[in-house]
Order: sequence, then C-alpha cells, then structure tokens
Amino acid sequence: MFGSLSHVEIGAPDGSQALVFFQQLFGWSPQPMGALQNAWLQTPSVRVGVHGDDPQSCMVLYFRVDDLASSVLQVQALGGHTGEVSDPEPGFGRFCLCRDPQGVCFGLHQPDTP
Repeated sequence: MFGSLSHVEIGAPDGSQALVFFQQLFGWSPQPMGALQNAWLQTPSVRVGVHGDDPQSCMVLYFRVDDLASSVLQVQALGGHTGEVSDPEPGFGRFCLCRDPQGVCFGLHQPDTP
C-alpha cells in the first residue's frame, strides 16, 4: 500500500552485534545477506535490514511508493533532499534515502513487482 511502512534499516558500527541484540530482544528471525555484516531480520510485519560500518548508529524508516522516480521528484519539489536511487535488488526492489526540509531522515522503497 502506498505510503505504508515498507522496510526498516538499522546501521551501526558493528552490524553483527546489532543483529544479535534485536534478534534476542524481539525474537526476530535472521536472514543472512551476502557480506559478513549484512543481514535482515523478519518481524511479524516488515523486514529490518541490519548493516555495519556506519560511523553513527541510526534507524531509518522506508515507506512504500508505487513509482520511485516520481516520488523522488515530489520530495525535491516539496523542498526535501534526496540521495542516489539504488540499483534494483532482486527480491527487494529499489530505494532512495531522503531528508525533509528540516533534515528528518527517511527512505522511499519501491518493491519488486511480482
């Protein structure tokens, strides 16, 4: 559904430590993803990505959009700022990290179409 919470991303200096913490706290099921410090956790309703090597720990909420390109343009038209649009990731889709005019960080996510 457009505008619904689609994905949460947790960045930390040590991704493995963050993965274990949230897995043990909530009982979320870990799903390995390529590199050693990259994985995602499955919650009852949404995926939570976890990665390491972030200089500052953070949690970013990604919201589902139907058309990432037009949503990025809309963020810019409303005075927000956008990063680079990702390449498509099989089974996940594309995403873009954004900031509203006051600097609030959030993301846009266009899932793969079946």
